Amino acid sequence: MKFFAPERSTRTALQLSPVAAGCALFIAALANPAAAQAQNTPAAEAPMTTVTVTGIRRGIEDAISVKKDSTSIVEAISAEDIGKLPDVSIAESIARLPGLAAQRVAGRAQVISVRGLSPDFATTLLNGREQVSTGDNRSVEFDQYPSELLSGVTIYKTPDAGLIGQGLSGTIDLQTVRPLNFGKRTVAMNVRGEGNSLGSMANTKSLGNRFSVSYIDQFLNRTLGVAVGFAHLESPVLAQETGIYEPWKTESRPGLPTGTTTTDGIKALARTGYNRRDGLMGVIEYRPNKQWTSTIDMYASIFKHEDTANQFEIPLGGWNGNLQPGLLFTDVTKNGNAIGTATANNVYPLVRGMYTKRRDDIRALGWNNEFRMTGWKLVADASWSKAKRDELSLENNLQLGAVNASQYLDSVRLGFNTGAFPTMTPARSDYASPANLYLKDTIYGPGYGKIPFVEDELKSVKVAANFQAPAALENWFSGFDIGVNYSDRSKDKSQPEGSTTLNGSPTTLDPSLIYGTVDLGFAGVGNVPAWNVPGVVSKYMTFNPSATSGNVILKTWSVEEKISTAFAKANIEHEFGDISLRGNVGVQIQHTKQGSDSNYFNGALPAGNQVQPIHDGKSYTDYLPSMNLNFGLPNDQTLRVALAKQLARPRVDQLRAAVDFGVSDTTLKPGASGGNAKLDPWRAKAFDVSYEKYFGKKAYLAGAFFFKKLDTYIFTQTKTYDFSAFVPGTKANTVFGDFKAPYNGNGGTMRGVELSGSLPLNMLTPVLDGFGIVASGTYTDSNIAIQEPDGSIGQNIPLPGLSKRVTNLTVYYEKAGFEARVSQRKRSDFVGEIGNFAAERSLRYVVGEKVIDLQLGYTFQNGPLKDLGIVLQANNLRNAAYETYNGSTNQQLEYQKYGRTILLGVNYKF
Repeated sequence: MKFFAPERSTRTALQLSPVAAGCALFIAALANPAAAQAQNTPAAEAPMTTVTVTGIRRGIEDAISVKKDSTSIVEAISAEDIGKLPDVSIAESIARLPGLAAQRVAGRAQVISVRGLSPDFATTLLNGREQVSTGDNRSVEFDQYPSELLSGVTIYKTPDAGLIGQGLSGTIDLQTVRPLNFGKRTVAMNVRGEGNSLGSMANTKSLGNRFSVSYIDQFLNRTLGVAVGFAHLESPVLAQETGIYEPWKTESRPGLPTGTTTTDGIKALARTGYNRRDGLMGVIEYRPNKQWTSTIDMYASIFKHEDTANQFEIPLGGWNGNLQPGLLFTDVTKNGNAIGTATANNVYPLVRGMYTKRRDDIRALGWNNEFRMTGWKLVADASWSKAKRDELSLENNLQLGAVNASQYLDSVRLGFNTGAFPTMTPARSDYASPANLYLKDTIYGPGYGKIPFVEDELKSVKVAANFQAPAALENWFSGFDIGVNYSDRSKDKSQPEGSTTLNGSPTTLDPSLIYGTVDLGFAGVGNVPAWNVPGVVSKYMTFNPSATSGNVILKTWSVEEKISTAFAKANIEHEFGDISLRGNVGVQIQHTKQGSDSNYFNGALPAGNQVQPIHDGKSYTDYLPSMNLNFGLPNDQTLRVALAKQLARPRVDQLRAAVDFGVSDTTLKPGASGGNAKLDPWRAKAFDVSYEKYFGKKAYLAGAFFFKKLDTYIFTQTKTYDFSAFVPGTKANTVFGDFKAPYNGNGGTMRGVELSGSLPLNMLTPVLDGFGIVASGTYTDSNIAIQEPDGSIGQNIPLPGLSKRVTNLTVYYEKAGFEARVSQRKRSDFVGEIGNFAAERSLRYVVGEKVIDLQLGYTFQNGPLKDLGIVLQANNLRNAAYETYNGSTNQQLEYQKYGRTILLGVNYKF
């Protein structure tokens, strides 16, 4: 039986129904097409006039033009003006498009799912070139791309044989400006102050700031264009969180009714810190004549994150290091099969400091040359991008009393709430004073530390040519494209880690290391101290991390891919009376050579020789045909049909050759777990059809259906493996054993329906001049069920990233310099891929969420302040919670709130 997580609904004071509101308005427009068309076609006798569209409507109309003119099924975002995409990062902007949804990480949209598939199935390009990532895998973390430095985004939902680096679910192409497209010098500046509704905590103020400046100019009689942009962000990290020790389990506990599902622990914490990001964009465009254009573009960013989780934690497993306090539950009530409320007696809480410091560096450089001659065009493109992540994770563990811990046992009233913060009210009140708390050997020792490091580098070169169709074929084809591309990508990860051991006896902390207290009253705890975690490690502890001990050796690996691509495409252009046909048909041939280097630990070998190298890999070739047909129908209607074979390469961490090897003391059989460098990619066949009705470039209504058959899917499975290369010198009595690793397995089908549209409401009545609506709704379903090998969130779980329902609604007003917009993005429950306590990817059910943003502004139209704009933004207006659960909604895992963010600032362009 397949288990699918139930969808949850919540009531709020502000309810927006994008599909209902949007459909009603669009039906009204379609019911009076003559009136709508009249907005786009002036009367024959009317004099010609020029209207300059600016602001919100300009961005919408430019995006509609991209969608209308494309030969593929696409969605687009276009900046209403340079530096004026409205969101903190490009992730929020992308998440408003039909069929796309964002997953929040630490309160901010970070990774994007396209059409119900996890972020690993999509590819991200910058100016048409595949990009590296600072994460462990391929999916780009979009919060590292400032929206102020991008002029637009195009999401390709259907492939094109000439599009290099395309994904299986979609291809997200981020675009920077081209300075020769501007008619004159342009300078734009934005300054905004930020505040968080949670208020200041410990050493973190609730205030932040954003600043950006862009300069665009043309020289040498407009043959040379230059664009430079800089964007700075400093934003506080403030969060209130609760969570449990995973997984939920059913086992006997004193005082608990038989069969009650419970946990080994519960925690509450306040997270404090800062995000700091500096992004730089530069473009040099040289066009000395009509035949040659040369463009160099670069992007660089430094993203710094630092936070401390100041937390109160209660182990509920009946054991705490060497102390077995005799845990007893009383006054128990149940929430379904799970514990609901109870008093936990004889617990020994911890007060913990969990510190994380991370720096991400991204560099991207590209050089494109385009040569045009009569009847043909040649393009040569070279690019390089590199990403590095340096991270430090440290923890300190404190408890009451240096000795005689049993006298500090407490009774805590627990409430495992659904859709709210769980509560844990202790009887003692002395956890707030650092003078009462000792750094000591707890259930987790005095502390632990990790130093993850990731480096990702990609080099590519492309040569492509377009030829005009010969006269004999020009009735059907406008031209032909051929080309080749070669890319070389390597990704390395290491993660040394180990205990932070205490030097000497248990000790209280030096007052100079104490920041103050944080209030955990939202979970019933009260105040706990906040302190300088790395300072405590430096003063009282020893930290000697290792990359080769135990299962830590699995976390060091290198993966390399060399991909050679050749493509050929015919561009179709034909007329059938009143019906036009545009599109393309082609094939892409990809040859992939993948390999991985790592190590494994063999304790049976002599000391000093126990760490052994391992290399593995394979090569394969794929043939990927594709077809896009676009039928232009009367009255500005378009019908699009697409067929294709697609692929997505496996996750990088799945391709690692790292192995955790051992031999059973009882069966003498070898066994291991790890990665699989011989994985084939995900492969799929896709069919898409889309109907689109346009009203010039002012409005559109679209409905699309998509179907994908995934021939394979990659699951973690346990299979019999030949360990001949591993067992020499060990006590194994056979070379065959179990190997738990990712393998290619059976796939399945998925399908979905998308409805979307954009409508300025003056097309309905002049009374609503200035008002408009942009809306979309997507329903996606799949019969693919993932086998979660550890069973931590249940078996036969849905596809990661798939929300059955995703809706977006933006309502705006713009007139005479005034601007106002309210945007809501909403998605139903889904399985998310989350970084866990061990800095590894794990699966969680994520409660569907509704995020509402508001923006108000005014731009002076004349006088000395002309072109100066004032803007007020409120992001996450409802302070929507982020909540995960175990597979059943009464088994909550995490509940987090990050506050609403208020920004006030000015824009100026000249």
